[in-house]
Amino acid sequence: MSAIAESLVRKKCAPCEGGVDPLAPDNVVALLKGLPNWSLEDGKIVRSFAFKNYFDTMAFVNATAWVSHREDHHPDIIVTYNSAKMSYVTHAIGGLSENDFICAAKIDALFDL
Repeated sequence: MSAIAESLVRKKCAPCEGGVDPLAPDNVVALLKGLPNWSLEDGKIVRSFAFKNYFDTMAFVNATAWVSHREDHHPDIIVTYNSAKMSYVTHAIGGLSENDFICAAKIDALFDL
């Protein structure tokens, strides 16, 4: 785990009801360097996860739901038989916030268990 990811995993998402600017592009690039499996697509950070079967896919999706509930920050997830594609964006500000990267780092840590 990168130093950036370790730092993000220790943080807690802050409530976001809008009224703040999205992260600057330079900040997004810097944070993505610490999350090498994530990429920027259409203003969201995105990662695909592969599994051997549907049960493992759903177990992971359910575990991510628990993390998302604790952080009160929820991804969009596309689920197939043996994969899940997850994307984060902070809808309240129309762009990326640190919350997106905090959750991505926590989901990476969960996947690595």
